[in-house]
Amino acid sequence: MAELRPFRGLRPPKELAQKLVAPPYDVVNAEEARAYAKGNPDSFFRISRPEIDLPPGTDEHADEVYAKGCENLVEFQKTGRLVQEAEPCFYLYRQRMGSHVQTGVVAAASVREYDAQLIKKHELTRADKEDDRTRHVDELGGNDEPVFLTYRATAAVAALVEEGTRGAPEYDFTTEDGIGHTFWVVRGELNEKLQEAFRAVPALYIADGHHRSAAASRVHALRQQRGEGGGHDRFLAVVFPHDQMQILDYNRVVKDLRGLSPEQLLQKLGERFEVKPGTQKKPDRGHQFGMYLGGQWYQLTAKPGTFETTPTGVLDVTILQRNVLEPLLGIGDPRKDSRIHFVGGIRGMEELERLVNGGAWKVAFSMFPTSLDQLMAIADAGEIMPPKSTWFEPKLRSGLVLHLF
Repeated sequence: MAELRPFRGLRPPKELAQKLVAPPYDVVNAEEARAYAKGNPDSFFRISRPEIDLPPGTDEHADEVYAKGCENLVEFQKTGRLVQEAEPCFYLYRQRMGSHVQTGVVAAASVREYDAQLIKKHELTRADKEDDRTRHVDELGGNDEPVFLTYRATAAVAALVEEGTRGAPEYDFTTEDGIGHTFWVVRGELNEKLQEAFRAVPALYIADGHHRSAAASRVHALRQQRGEGGGHDRFLAVVFPHDQMQILDYNRVVKDLRGLSPEQLLQKLGERFEVKPGTQKKPDRGHQFGMYLGGQWYQLTAKPGTFETTPTGVLDVTILQRNVLEPLLGIGDPRKDSRIHFVGGIRGMEELERLVNGGAWKVAFSMFPTSLDQLMAIADAGEIMPPKSTWFEPKLRSGLVLHLF
């Protein structure tokens, strides 16, 4: 069952919310965060990316960076920019991106269920990123950014969420990227009903936030070892039904052809793919890929028998990795190889063309999006996706609510 609980959220006053919220810490670098927060002392990046308040060039993992984040969190509370809820409650968070709408429940998820794999993962984590988030959360004494979870939709939860969104929202604004954000505070007995309804959900799945989930588990263990009490057995999450989720393509560019000429690469690709030159840039079905090489788009279609029929083997990211990136271009571990770069589908095919035409990258591959059914099947099977298999949109805004220990 999914043991989600209400909590006393720390959140901005209504009049400050739009000014305070920021994109997730991991979709920007330090320079971009500094530019975003310029002239805005209330930006949440001062907590989630506190290096922006230190001299440029400061090591993002320096002691003073973590200390500054904690200092800024305390200051935001002292000045009333963040205020703690009087009673534990759930929150409802709706996002609108064009015609796409998704509404999730903001809750305190269980570290125990994560450790027991009832909150299922589908990606490996990087040690350096996990270490960073563990230190950050431990020093803050709480989760400043949520994990993005999903579950197989149920009518019972859907009815309660619909009931909770009938009233006036606490926040309702549109950010600079055109995404609408609407946020309700759940009051009264609806909290108990939501908690009970989720107990009938057999499992939750991490959509985005594997490093934050792993860090929550590590922080809990550390604080237990130190004999510290508090709510560190819970972590901040926004939980969306699977039928409202939107996964975009996650594309690849590679720096060189590993000594091959374009003609040699095309010849070798023909052994495992049907290769056709054309104008179609994005694949319109699975097992099909776009390739931009030498100013020309090609369509690659995987031949039968060139991939395994396991949950992970049928993924397009696996097919590309095992048939092209590793054997032909020499990219064995895409998590560590600097010769590959990943481009979220939100940036469009024009970004792939721009990178290759600029000369720094030699070839680009456009992907068909991984489906949520594939993600859940892989998690259920205990398998792991290749890195950068999914790109979820819209991204959750940080700063709407925090979970303190």
